[in-house]
Amino acid sequence: MANDIVFERIRQDVTNNPVVLFMKGTPVFPQCGFSAAVVQILSHMGVKFKGIDVLTDPEIRQGIKEYSSWPTIPQLYVKGEFIGGCDIIREMFESGELQELLKNNGIETRAA
Repeated sequence: MANDIVFERIRQDVTNNPVVLFMKGTPVFPQCGFSAAVVQILSHMGVKFKGIDVLTDPEIRQGIKEYSSWPTIPQLYVKGEFIGGCDIIREMFESGELQELLKNNGIETRAA
């Protein structure tokens, strides 16, 4: 069970950064295919985001699952709101919904 300090760190990250990806590995060196897929989508769209490597901090790795009530990683947050994991992000990207969500939240993307 994550503690209040861990939840506060997570809350600060998702509040202070417009786009945050809790992932395995780093944006430059993802450590799982699902994290790599979300990084690829965000990079393709030209979205600036903060990547947080859950492999380096077991408390954050467990805490983010409890914070979002979502059991898997990666997890994408936009303007403090949990958006989803790899499959949801992929589906949203393919349908254009992700681009619309980012635009509506004032997040710059590369023109398609």
